Amino acid sequence: MIDWLRRSTEDPAIRIGEREVPLAIRRLSRARRLVMRLAPDGSEVRITLPAWGRTEDALVFARARIEWLERQLAAVPQQQAPQPGGTLRYRGTELAIDWDEAYPRKAVAADGRLRIGGPPANLAARLQRWLESEAQRLLQEDLAFYCARAGHEAPPLRLSRAQRRWGSCSDRKAIRINWRLIQAPDFVRRSVVAHEVAHLTHFDHSPAFHALLAALFEGDVKAADRWLRAEGRSLYATFG
Repeated sequence: MIDWLRRSTEDPAIRIGEREVPLAIRRLSRARRLVMRLAPDGSEVRITLPAWGRTEDALVFARARIEWLERQLAAVPQQQAPQPGGTLRYRGTELAIDWDEAYPRKAVAADGRLRIGGPPANLAARLQRWLESEAQRLLQEDLAFYCARAGHEAPPLRLSRAQRRWGSCSDRKAIRINWRLIQAPDFVRRSVVAHEVAHLTHFDHSPAFHALLAALFEGDVKAADRWLRAEGRSLYATFG
């Protein structure tokens, strides 16, 4: 059963079955049409509309595409905690989780395996901490590389646990990158860092911004964007 729920025009939501999903409505002066996406973890429906657009327009737009939203929500992967003998995504590959309580507690990756010891009760938390430490290390290298190309001093880097964004660049010139990108192929992670570094020069998505991004990033930006659209939700399947 699919119901339409409008609590108010300031606090709209859609109910799909027993689940209520909020609508995040954003107005942009450069937007020329309505665009709708589901957050990678299914936590909200995001609608972008022109600055002159009404909240009512977003509500009608979402309602007309409720079946599409239902399919998108059904495709969001269910979270599955990593288990001994299972696998862990890392830089676009799968590492076999080689766990033995007698092994050292600190994880070590080699030859396609991740050896880790310690008690099984907090294995998932320790694996996440290992991924986050790897994300911090590699993202720091990425940031230094692209800042040098752009002629900027590298700003502070913070790992993000956001459920809704891959990266952000604040007006204080601090950059935050979603740690889950350590699970993606290197070119995807690096494209996000290059994107945020380009914002240090152009705090918008103007043609000048895209030209700088193309000059900074050594790979195919569109291919990286396609990967995130197709596979981004899967990065939430192991750690919510």
